[in-house]
Amino acid sequence: MRKALAVLSLLFASTLMYAAPAPAPSGWKARVAAELPLLGHRNWILIVDSAYPLQVSPGIETIETNANQIDVVRYVLSTVNRSIHVRPYIFMDAELPSVPDQDVPGASAYRQQIGALLRGYHLETELHDKVIADIGETGKSFKVLVLKTNMTIPYSSVFIQLRAKYWSDADEKRLRGKMAAKPHPAH
Repeated sequence: MRKALAVLSLLFASTLMYAAPAPAPSGWKARVAAELPLLGHRNWILIVDSAYPLQVSPGIETIETNANQIDVVRYVLSTVNRSIHVRPYIFMDAELPSVPDQDVPGASAYRQQIGALLRGYHLETELHDKVIADIGETGKSFKVLVLKTNMTIPYSSVFIQLRAKYWSDADEKRLRGKMAAKPHPAH
């Protein structure tokens, strides 16, 4: 009888273990999951290298991930892609293609990896100082989430501007064209 009770107890306990929900992400992943529903168009998520400066505009929040940059980019893009409200519009530093392997071993391999990961996304390049200045200005009015990684290749940061998923750039252009064509009533 004891043996039968022990077996039944084990079966019951194992059923509960398998029925338990998957553990929620922790650390920076939990932070991305918690912040994303609040973020919208004009907000940014940055996945930056380890030397990226700590910016002080009030809307900029920096989180140390202590993680591989490619893994963080992959996770953030996956999370954004699953959202119903935002889509990524990606910027990278214009300097990255000129970083030589003889100065920074692994630069070419990184360019190949990040290029493959970002294939199919809208991608623009800008000079690093301009992107940083734009982010500082944006942080005065809008939330910018900075995820600092353990990346040690310069100019490797990925800057993701969030845009409305259900309203395309073409939709906005058409709307503005229609508005410009209509006379506006005097106030």
